[in-house]
Amino acid sequence: MSHATFFLRECPTCGRRLQIRVEYLGRTVRCKHCDAMFDADDPAQPKSINRPSESLLERANSLLESLESNRNRPR
Repeated sequence: MSHATFFLRECPTCGRRLQIRVEYLGRTVRCKHCDAMFDADDPAQPKSINRPSESLLERANSLLESLESNRNRPR
């Protein structure tokens, strides 16, 4: 059985935390709470003109690495 990988993102309209599959990175998604549409991206990452040419897998790996480094930080 395959397990999906998710990242957390707040809806820019209602502020609710959403679990979004990494496969949806770079796509437009809809908030299941308020029906707002927004791009599934990491708002902490700077926007870049070259970003669209980056492959989906590279973006997913980059996001997973940043999540892992945040998880290992002492609180």
